[in-house]
Amino acid sequence: MKTIGFIGLGVMGKSMARNLLKAGYPLLVYSRTKEKANDLIEEGAVWKETVAQLAKEADVVITMVGYPKDVEEVYFGEEGILANVKEGTYVIDMTTSTPTLAEKIYQAAKERNVYALDAPVSGGDIGAKEGKLTIMVGGDEEVFSACKPILERLGTNIVHQGKAGAGQHAKMCNQIAIASNMIGVCEALAYAKRSGLDPFKVLESISQGAAGSWSLSNLAPRMLSGDFKPGFYVKHFIKDMKIALEEAEKMNLQLPGLALAKSMYEELAKAGEENSGTQALYKRYIQE
Repeated sequence: MKTIGFIGLGVMGKSMARNLLKAGYPLLVYSRTKEKANDLIEEGAVWKETVAQLAKEADVVITMVGYPKDVEEVYFGEEGILANVKEGTYVIDMTTSTPTLAEKIYQAAKERNVYALDAPVSGGDIGAKEGKLTIMVGGDEEVFSACKPILERLGTNIVHQGKAGAGQHAKMCNQIAIASNMIGVCEALAYAKRSGLDPFKVLESISQGAAGSWSLSNLAPRMLSGDFKPGFYVKHFIKDMKIALEEAEKMNLQLPGLALAKSMYEELAKAGEENSGTQALYKRYIQE
């Protein structure tokens, strides 16, 4: 089996790496904070001190880091992935990043005879733990086919969207749909509570009907029970919405729902909730 190098062991990355380990892949890991890797090392993963060391030894390198600037840093430069991987290596960026950066990685990889995919994911901490992520992939069809057995250990809904950058564009569509939906979920629960209904009973009714959504089924119960721990950070959602609005502007496309959601989440972050889960938007309604 191919040796996989996994970079980035955050809320989702660690679970994704663990699923690859469970599937029997030899796994090399790197994170800026080694403590995050301790339990994986105990389970059989091999720690690498630098990105360069990991890149030299891996057949496939997967990245799941925070921001586009982190992606840029980890792929480019003397100690980065592309300067150190062997020819024929596959590199898969699963971070939600910019389509432009995905295209840049693809071109730079191609010049070094390295194969690149952009493959951002949706499904949060639960999807990552259960290996049931949705994975949106951009890059060459044959490279996608070669990497699909690995991606199938991480997700259940895996779609090749098109050329390099297409995976990131698809992820923007995902985030745009979630952004306005999160406002709707919070407002429905706030209305239920204010009108004297049992919000859990309301959820039982509306989550099975036309209003149903992933956020309503998975995040609304957390809101009602006061669980605002991150499955997906507020700060990362703001980053994604910013990317989507910038890309939309390039296409001369107005997205007022997304702009409203971004402004509401920015207010939430200013109130100290940037490291909470996206369901913390509900706090805005219960504190009014």
